[in-house]
Parts: sequence; C-alpha cells; structure tokens
Amino acid sequence: MPVSNTLTRRALLGTGGVAVIAIAVGMLPGENDTANAAKFPVALTPAQWKKKLNPQQYAILREASTEQPFSSPLNKEYRAGTFSCAGCDQKLFSSKTKFDSGTGWPSFWQPLPRAIATSRDNELGYSRTEVHCSRCGGHLGHVFDDGPKPTGLRYCMNGGAMKFMAEA
Repeated sequence: MPVSNTLTRRALLGTGGVAVIAIAVGMLPGENDTANAAKFPVALTPAQWKKKLNPQQYAILREASTEQPFSSPLNKEYRAGTFSCAGCDQKLFSSKTKFDSGTGWPSFWQPLPRAIATSRDNELGYSRTEVHCSRCGGHLGHVFDDGPKPTGLRYCMNGGAMKFMAEA
C-alpha cells in the first residue's frame, strides 16, 4: 500500500477520532443547548452560592450532583402547589403535572412556561438532556422521553434542588 494512502487514511481516522472524543466529553454544543448559551438573570459567585444553599443543594444545583433515589421528601409530595428552584425561587413545575415514575426522584410531565433551560450532558458516556433553572442556571435533573401522556416526557428532578409551596 503506498505511503500517501496510509497517511491519508490515518489523518482521516485521527480527525474522526478527535470528533468522537469531543462529542463524548461534551465539547461540541448540543442542538438544544439553551443553558450554555444563556446569560442567567441570577448569577452569584461560588462563595455566595455556598452561603445561600445548604451543602446538598449546592452539590446538586451548582455541581450537577444527584441525590440518592427515594431520599427526597418531595418524591412523595402530592398536595396542590408549586415546585420552585431552591436556589432562586423560580417557579418550575405545577403539582398538576407530577406523577410517580417509580424511579425514586420527583417526576413531572411538563414544566411551567419558560421555567427551564436545557443542555446536552455526556457525563455517563451517552447523551442525555440536562435540565436547568432558566433563572439561575442551577442543575435540576434530566428529561427523558419515556413519560406519560400528553407530552410523553419525564422530567426527572432532584428534590434537593427544589422547594414546594402548597396552595392555600
């Protein structure tokens, strides 16, 4: 095989390999990458967030951590009311859209209008849609396409990232 063909093939494979790695680690922007492109109205320094939030809230909202399944009291919260961001009080979900997904995290089939932003998350080696608060950018959880009608979506949220306000 001539050297020029081998080099061309290697160059092509090398370029393709770099692209695959870039996609896998999330270096290329996602189609619905609204969270990364947005300038959030509420922007605090890490020190200010640490002062405002408890350690679990900080880990979830600011470091994209995930709470243990079935650990949040909000997983069993079914009163009428609104779930809001624990970081900035943005209203996120109505209790009318909450359902028991059996996953161990509070799940909803629809957010409130303009309440969330999304980005691509490739942290586990495959692409997921990460959900953020549209006001402060805090990590809330992920959205999947295995939810109930009418949307077919499951917004799988960390209870520690939210607060609940019951209707009066």
